[in-house]
Amino acid sequence: MVQERSSAEPLRAGVIGLGYAGEQHLKNFVRVPGVEPVALAGLEESRLGELGGRYGVPDLYASWEEVVARDDLDIVSIGAPNHLHAPIAIAALEGGRHVLCEKPLARNGAEAERIVKAAKEAGRAVHIAFTQRERGDVQALKRHVEEGNLGRIYHAKATWMRRNGIPGMGGWFTSKEMAGGGPLIDLGVHMVDMALFLMDDPEVESVSCATYAELGPRGRGGRGDFGLMQGDKPYEVEDLATAFIRLSGGATLSLEAGWAAYRESSDDFGVTLYGTDGGAEMKVRNYGTSDTVRIYTDVAGVPAVVTPEIEPREGHYAVVRRFIQTIWDGDWEGQYGEDGLNRARIIDACYASALENREVSMGEVIREEAV
Repeated sequence: MVQERSSAEPLRAGVIGLGYAGEQHLKNFVRVPGVEPVALAGLEESRLGELGGRYGVPDLYASWEEVVARDDLDIVSIGAPNHLHAPIAIAALEGGRHVLCEKPLARNGAEAERIVKAAKEAGRAVHIAFTQRERGDVQALKRHVEEGNLGRIYHAKATWMRRNGIPGMGGWFTSKEMAGGGPLIDLGVHMVDMALFLMDDPEVESVSCATYAELGPRGRGGRGDFGLMQGDKPYEVEDLATAFIRLSGGATLSLEAGWAAYRESSDDFGVTLYGTDGGAEMKVRNYGTSDTVRIYTDVAGVPAVVTPEIEPREGHYAVVRRFIQTIWDGDWEGQYGEDGLNRARIIDACYASALENREVSMGEVIREEAV
């Protein structure tokens, strides 16, 4: 039984997960007015106590089930490994909570669909932390596109590549069962989301994808600062993925996502847009926020490059603020996690294409879910 809450009281949040994502959710709940983190769950006892103390969380738990079982929470926030997203989200929604979930929404489209169904039945909001949408450069590009300065965007490229960036060799990130995949579901889902967001969310019609596991299985390409994710499990996922995606209206998207490859020693992502009246390119090196955008146009009949000044924005803070505002507004139509379901199905299609070595339509993926 969910306790009734007064509109004058802050929303009470329980956060599950002690890694980077969980801490980002926790930190920004503290910053945003109208919400109060009151519960935190995670397996690492020392880390649990340290984070709880730092952010003033009164109730600490070893299991997520204990948090979800509370009847005084308005929000459950999920920063746990991917295989736990669906069970936590569905249990929280069935208990009448709103859910903020780290990306991806789930390991696959079938799990994501169950979350969206539970959200609709419960009448509760589900938001996914697609933080890269909230960058200042992405938001500036979005306004540029909406003003019609690029004309019709007919092709885009999105990429996120690392030299040594496998997050925790042998930990849950490299377990197919726990993570659902490698850099495609980890980094690629961000870049698919960013590109489609900038292109006004066209429908994906089909994908042709290839995945590679050339460095990880040989113990190469690991990132040493993911201490919480170290383990002794075998390497079961890809370390590089590439896809060609056909969109409604004839547009196309080229995607590349890699944790490890013999390239320059950096961690870079970006998107390139080719339009009928102009082009744009965003290149982010090592998570930088300055001098990342180029606009390509014509001035007086000659090619010109515009380098706009970009105001940086904080990704998780903007995500949390938008989520809390949605709850206060009380209008959750279209706020049930549908964007996360859409992105999960696209990743499903990519993995199916790579496995079967052929182009896969989105219709096939949706029909497979229904079986």
